[in-house]
Amino acid sequence: QVQLVESGGGSVQPGGSLRLSCTASGIIVSSTTMGWYRQAPGKQRELVATVSDSGTTYYEESLRGRFTISRDNSRKMVYLQMNSLKPEDTAVYYCNIHSFSSSINFWGQGTQVTVSS
Repeated sequence: QVQLVESGGGSVQPGGSLRLSCTASGIIVSSTTMGWYRQAPGKQRELVATVSDSGTTYYEESLRGRFTISRDNSRKMVYLQMNSLKPEDTAVYYCNIHSFSSSINFWGQGTQVTVSS
């Protein structure tokens, strides 16, 4: 039914950039908050950024200035532009949608981002 599919992950050298995309299906994205989370090996899943239906954004404090989140409601997509990547950014990145109407979260299966020399 509900599916979130991420793409755009891969390997990059420190200082490089990647753009992640997430496409949602089987869900009405109006009245939702869309976002990105990440989970590094041995660590808990953490919030990266969110964007509301109206376009208001929130970023984890340490990532402000390097990452940019955006959404396209007509295409049911959310994006994460990642610049000046560091080795500590290495993680599996997950797309998330929080539905106000159902009060539940939907998750993608994740895409691997590896930053190394």
